[in-house]
Amino acid sequence: MGEDGVTDEPAAVWPGGFFTLRTTAPPGGAHRPLARLYAGETAPLASRIDMVAARHRTRERRVAASIAQLGLAARLWSIALGSATLTGRFPDLSSAALHWDPRASCPDDLWLSTAETLPGTAERIREVVQHGHLVPLAEAIHRDGPLSDRLLWGNAGSALAGALSQLVDLARATHRPEVAARARALTAELFDDPDLRNTGSPHDTAFRRRSCCLYYRCPAGGLCGDCVFGGT
Repeated sequence: MGEDGVTDEPAAVWPGGFFTLRTTAPPGGAHRPLARLYAGETAPLASRIDMVAARHRTRERRVAASIAQLGLAARLWSIALGSATLTGRFPDLSSAALHWDPRASCPDDLWLSTAETLPGTAERIREVVQHGHLVPLAEAIHRDGPLSDRLLWGNAGSALAGALSQLVDLARATHRPEVAARARALTAELFDDPDLRNTGSPHDTAFRRRSCCLYYRCPAGGLCGDCVFGGT
């Protein structure tokens, strides 16, 4: 894992910024441990949702909250799944060590204050990402305003399938079928969970979700490729 990415793979073949992770604190001091957000420090999340609402020109706070949660979920799954797929381990993304800047543009800017890594099994990824982040993040979203659990878990499932799709594309570009096989196996295990199992199907790159992230309600929005309403 390096400052500009989670592995030493050439930057030209990496899927994009959702898979990158800082390992040193950037200047400015705006990053804060996600643990503080989960513990009840709501102002940064409220600020993030306000910023997303302004960027997408929506007056519906629930729409902006959904988009904000989906973006952070995509970052968390991507870092963990990408590292585990390519190296067999992934960074210890504990909420106390993972720092987030709510003011940054998409994708969410994250830096990690520890160099510890964990075995890249689905069980450990679920423990760290799903239970360590997505569950308390949903609770934080609920403190800001009403948004259904079905929608939030649908976002989580969509983000996981999206990370898989990017890794499969990477595998094709680098002629490494074993990367695609490993990513698919890990993703299938992660989807085999009560909170994720029924968010959509199939549990691979053809994923179609059973809920909507509400992006279509933005003035310039539309249907996502995996949208329940039939996006393409």
